[in-house]
Amino acid sequence: MNQKQIIEKLEETLLRRYGCHSDTASPQQIYRCLCYLVNEMLVEKNTQFNRKTNKDQDKQVYYMSMEFLVGTSLRNNLYNLGLEELFTQALDKCGIDIHDLYEMEPDAGLGNGGLGRLASCYMDSATTLGIPCTGYSIRYEFGIFKQKIIDGWQMEFPDDWLTMGDVWLVPREDEAVEVKFGGEAHGWDDNGKYRVAHVNYQSVMAVPNDMYISGHDTDAVNKLVLWSAKSPRSFDMTAFSRGDYAKALEGDTMAEVISKVLYPADDHIAGKRLRLRQQYLLVSASLQTILRKHLKTYRSLDNLADKVSIHINDTHPALCVPELMRLLLDEYDYGWDEAWEITCNTLSYTNHTVMSEALERWSESLFSEQMPRVYQIVCEINRRLVEDLRAKYGNDMGKINYMAVIANGEIRMANLCLAACHKINGVSKLHTEILKNSIFRDYYQMEPNRFLNVTNGIAYRRWLCQSNPDLSALLKELIGDGFVKDSRELEKLLKYRDDASVLSRLQEIKLANKQRLSDLILQRNGIQVDPNSLFDVQIKRLHEYKRQLLNVLQILHMYLEIKHNPNAPFQPRTFIFAAKASAGYIMAKQIIQLICAVSRLVNSDPVVRDKLKVVFMEDYNVSLAEKIIPAAEISEQISIAGKEASGTGNMKLMINGAVTLGTLDGANVEIREQVGDENIVLFGLRTPEVNDLWHHGYNPLVYIHNDPQLQAVMDLLRTGFSNMRFDDIVNSLITNHRGPADPYMCLADFHDYVRAQNDVSALYADQRKFTNMSLVNIAKAGLFSADRAVTEYAENIWHLK
Repeated sequence: MNQKQIIEKLEETLLRRYGCHSDTASPQQIYRCLCYLVNEMLVEKNTQFNRKTNKDQDKQVYYMSMEFLVGTSLRNNLYNLGLEELFTQALDKCGIDIHDLYEMEPDAGLGNGGLGRLASCYMDSATTLGIPCTGYSIRYEFGIFKQKIIDGWQMEFPDDWLTMGDVWLVPREDEAVEVKFGGEAHGWDDNGKYRVAHVNYQSVMAVPNDMYISGHDTDAVNKLVLWSAKSPRSFDMTAFSRGDYAKALEGDTMAEVISKVLYPADDHIAGKRLRLRQQYLLVSASLQTILRKHLKTYRSLDNLADKVSIHINDTHPALCVPELMRLLLDEYDYGWDEAWEITCNTLSYTNHTVMSEALERWSESLFSEQMPRVYQIVCEINRRLVEDLRAKYGNDMGKINYMAVIANGEIRMANLCLAACHKINGVSKLHTEILKNSIFRDYYQMEPNRFLNVTNGIAYRRWLCQSNPDLSALLKELIGDGFVKDSRELEKLLKYRDDASVLSRLQEIKLANKQRLSDLILQRNGIQVDPNSLFDVQIKRLHEYKRQLLNVLQILHMYLEIKHNPNAPFQPRTFIFAAKASAGYIMAKQIIQLICAVSRLVNSDPVVRDKLKVVFMEDYNVSLAEKIIPAAEISEQISIAGKEASGTGNMKLMINGAVTLGTLDGANVEIREQVGDENIVLFGLRTPEVNDLWHHGYNPLVYIHNDPQLQAVMDLLRTGFSNMRFDDIVNSLITNHRGPADPYMCLADFHDYVRAQNDVSALYADQRKFTNMSLVNIAKAGLFSADRAVTEYAENIWHLK
């Protein structure tokens, strides 16, 4: 394809769809037609790829995830297809700046945090590696939410991303699948065969929408299949005619609400019911489709585990276990033992958390009400499991209850995966050891060969080559372009670590990125920041264990130090936060409110504001991350040790040259192994120390009484500032009535965190040394490629040839 052909195809598409040419078309029309044009190319490549993999009878991978944080697609697809420069030049001839079109595209509202971004990175790498991999999720009409900060408080608004984002979706109404909720399941014996009739159920139609996923420099194109929920009932004209308009639309409304919003608030029974229905719609529609496709090719499900690998990404799709059993038993007439063997050998599971509240549990009453037949199967899985455990462990009821799928009136989804899946993996070395030695210890001791580690990885071509083109260009000049295909090639950069001219150019690139981010901050926040100050970044989902609060406490300490001694030397610092809090997570919202109040306090103080700035950037998403990360110099990875499974933001920041300031938690442990102690700044309690402190009784008041600096910060919090008080946050740290005080040990780690921040300032003062650290981080980031991670999944879990 050349520039002339691109222009011709664009003009042809504009005329066909909108009856106009590029000189009269609106920017929105040009954007949409350009996306249609690129998507047609992806559809054609996908067709050819499927033809080849079907002919070769390659094993198919199906990646089940409640979210995929895709970001935007136009630039990513053009880059992967090797056409970005050609399209840029062609559009320029028409007087169109392609970057204006990039800015028009909304982030796809299909994910929220690291779980969804990881899934998207893995789809990118699987495609690049030529692995036939289909992702399954839900087409959320309004995403998670659009975040607005109003008077310092997070407000949630619908994210109407489909208005412009629908161009990448191809609906397949003719491939809709029926999913049944509620009703009753009646069983009977049919000459020794157990039969079941599911009656009085509510039927919902799951309609697939295909989103095509490109890989870099490859013939492969995979796809995400995103389900939208529809009512099978037609419009109730009788009700409408008598004026009962709500009744006329009731069926559509109750069905379609399933695919409206990602992670609806679940602090009430209606929200819990909706989340469970979302998970079952995803699992049931996907598995029905997978089995039908397999039968069409092989005419038998006996070889399902040989030709299909279904991967459960965290516990949200854990219903794969009983639903696959239901289909095999009820729809395809398998006996229990045969169905169980197929299920176990087909399914694998990644655990992403050690947080007890994130290991999903459902009440038996809600579960049985929504999925009566699936509930029966879960009960039978549990009965057989407990029977086996009793045979193995006798009357050790503590162990048996801990391992059971059903206990205390709850169905435990992680245990459901542990009972069935042939492989279970953690996502960092530390996380996997915690799973094996603590959370899942009993299962690990029973069958250690089922457990393994696959440290997370990132789609580094997006986070380095696309997001930071100046740095990527320098790397290509210095070490060649081999790193674009093989991230291990980045290590060649180490030979330049003492080259003054290379270090100077790295500094220039970082400063230019900081200037661009400074302009964006001024545009979006109205805050003037100094691009020559140290850019200290914490961008991630807002959760107490991630300890944005500890960061804020330390900023208040810096503020007080400057106020008490304004003439003392101080390394100017800009702290940048971006995070969304779950809609129902009040403490997380209060921490955002505190960050915004500290921002007003610091930025308006004439004594402080030239030395210290605090910025909270609202509505954090992939596109905003792509602007912040290339400008970051310090990467805040400060979760309490033992709580962060891995993290991937740490990897994205690392490969862009940020130096990690963190605890020995998650993948920070492996970052340290790569870069060495001299190129990372560590602080805080280690995991065993955290456990010992809890075991012997943690009293946060001791740390306040023994540390005058911390005492001063707590006094300021108690007094309040920016016309606000922060009583709930103070109480959570010292007297918490809802649980243990300071549950994530911010106060225990405060003193060492202040020490670490002082070390950062000293390091940054020596720009040559700091840039050397930055270079080492870039060079050693190759391990954290999603290509490496997906290859490990393919070899050790999915068993691809």
